[in-house]
Amino acid sequence: MRSSLGAILVLFSAGLFGASTPLAKLLLQDVDPLMLAGLFYLGSGVGLLMFHGLRRLGRRGVPAEASLEGTQWLWLGLAIAFGGIAAPALLMYGLADTSAAATALLLNLEPIFTVLLAWLVFGEGVGGRIALGMTAIAAGALVLSWQGPAAMGQPVALLAIAAACLGWAIDNNLTRKVSLTDPVQIAALKGCVAGVVNVVAALSRGAAVPPAASIVNAAAVGLVGYGISLVLFVRALREIGTARTGAYFSLSPFFGAVLAVMLFANELSAQVVVSGLLMGAGVWLHLTERHVHEHEHLELDHDHAHVHDEHHQHAHAGQEPAGEPHTHRHRHRPLMHGHPHFPDVHHHHPH
Repeated sequence: MRSSLGAILVLFSAGLFGASTPLAKLLLQDVDPLMLAGLFYLGSGVGLLMFHGLRRLGRRGVPAEASLEGTQWLWLGLAIAFGGIAAPALLMYGLADTSAAATALLLNLEPIFTVLLAWLVFGEGVGGRIALGMTAIAAGALVLSWQGPAAMGQPVALLAIAAACLGWAIDNNLTRKVSLTDPVQIAALKGCVAGVVNVVAALSRGAAVPPAASIVNAAAVGLVGYGISLVLFVRALREIGTARTGAYFSLSPFFGAVLAVMLFANELSAQVVVSGLLMGAGVWLHLTERHVHEHEHLELDHDHAHVHDEHHQHAHAGQEPAGEPHTHRHRHRPLMHGHPHFPDVHHHHPH
């Protein structure tokens, strides 16, 4: 089922992103934190741009995925502005007057905001089972990040971190609107813009340029933990929608904690175990969801990579790329039917 594919993609995405956290601790010995974030983003953006170019050459210019066009550039631009520029700046402002414990707890707002926006603003269907699963996953994240009573910090700083989480949540929902296009292109553009912004911000704060070896290592971690992770995240958005993708991705701190246990011989604490049980229960609730009802597909004209399944029964004019999946502009005729489905790009309808 498409839901299984989407879940697998985003769980791998969460695992790769979560792994970057303990690896970042090794690099922080030589690199300023904000500079490191910028190098992670730049490593992902530049690496994916190179892959994108080589892939186009290998296919003799025939795109593997649909390219951004028209208003899609606006949606991606807004996503980058909220998630790649505004959110990191707000986070850095908030970190200056907030404890590490409070920051870790507040960052759990991102998946919650993501689900709420998907449901209340962007009209994505979120049933009781999904809401309960998201609650269990969020509870597990809170348990994992809880470090005992701590001085929270200045109210304005707390609001800045919460606003950063809202910016990333808006980014996630806006990225869903362009998820039918090439995820490598999307992730590359996001990485390059966010990388430049963070590196410039670090240099303006007096951060030193790190040694060449540290730059190469940071770029490699960024390519895998940020770049490839984001490509998988965008593909998951295409398959299962924003709410479910955001919920699964919030498991990334747990994957990071498990890797830290293996890398640094940290104790497998009760905190990690309880967090894993709560998150596992939430994932189980999502994976076992069965959503089926009669629904209508309205007429739609768009371009994306597809195979000729029940939702893609259309004629070809003869100029379309051979083989499947392939990408070309095609029209969906009105269709009324019922089958198990999830809020992917072809099932965004009211309930």
